[in-house]
Amino acid sequence: METSQQDSLAIAQALEEYYFKGIYEGDINILKNVYHPGTLLFGDVKGQPYAKTLDQYLDGVKNRQSVKDSGKPFKGTIISIDVVNTIAMAKIHVKMYEFNYDEFLSFHKINNRWMIVNKMLTDIAD
Repeated sequence: METSQQDSLAIAQALEEYYFKGIYEGDINILKNVYHPGTLLFGDVKGQPYAKTLDQYLDGVKNRQSVKDSGKPFKGTIISIDVVNTIAMAKIHVKMYEFNYDEFLSFHKINNRWMIVNKMLTDIAD
């Protein structure tokens, strides 16, 4: 149980230091610290299907105005983290620009680091 709690804390720290910060600042080098290179992203945005490779996603982040530079509000919230051995699922909520995203992030512990290996998201009404 203690290992699971330590792992949950390590995932929460990775979300705060790399995921939320990288999205907010639009810094793909920060984001690369938490994403496994083979990550795929799926879901829907404003009712439209969304499917991207990690490279496609990072290119979009790199080429848009960052939330930080836009002056618009940003809030990343961890709803839950469930850990079983070397896999985990984090449910998070991200408010940015005019979007409210509910996200499910699959993590795998690789070389003693928790990495996002899959991202599913949906844009929800306020």
